[in-house]
Amino acid sequence: MKKQKPRIIEDKKLRGEWAESVFMARAGEHGLPVSKPWGDMNSYDCVVGSPGKFAAVQVKCTISELSSGGYKCSVCSHNKPYEEGAFDFLAAYVVMEDAWYIVPAAEIRGMKSISLSTPGGKYEPYREAWHLLREAAAVSEEAKVSSGDTQAEAAPAMRPAASFPRNALERVEAAMNFARSQLERGTVRPDKTDEGS
Repeated sequence: MKKQKPRIIEDKKLRGEWAESVFMARAGEHGLPVSKPWGDMNSYDCVVGSPGKFAAVQVKCTISELSSGGYKCSVCSHNKPYEEGAFDFLAAYVVMEDAWYIVPAAEIRGMKSISLSTPGGKYEPYREAWHLLREAAAVSEEAKVSSGDTQAEAAPAMRPAASFPRNALERVEAAMNFARSQLERGTVRPDKTDEGS
């Protein structure tokens, strides 16, 4: 079966908002608690973790191919590099390759753009490096399973990194299995209507 080329959202702001939603979904698939701050005035787009241990994440995406290979990704705001402490990690999404780069902020400090998805490139060790967010937010494998549960009962979305979904169909299946397991464990309760009113 021929791989379908992704449709591209032309408006940059809308494409950025879409990338943030993709990041939140993908982080959830990796068992990471993720939240979106209200508004868009912060120097970060999402936070990963739990009270007492949050990591701030700036989300970027790119479709800009380089003639030398790879993709150019902007890592600045209003054409100026981000200030130190603006966020903890960059999550950069290479749309055409469906690949995420989880890069510590210190690795891009003072830069306006970086090159991603280049063979042997500086940022290749950060490709799909979700474990960095897990470590920064102190999300352990044990913490992802509620007390009384066994690893065997854990939701498929909380499997070791090597078996995470690789395509859209597997991601949908993992999301459905995760939702089903949450309902079965009572973590999520269906809405109840108040019959007395």
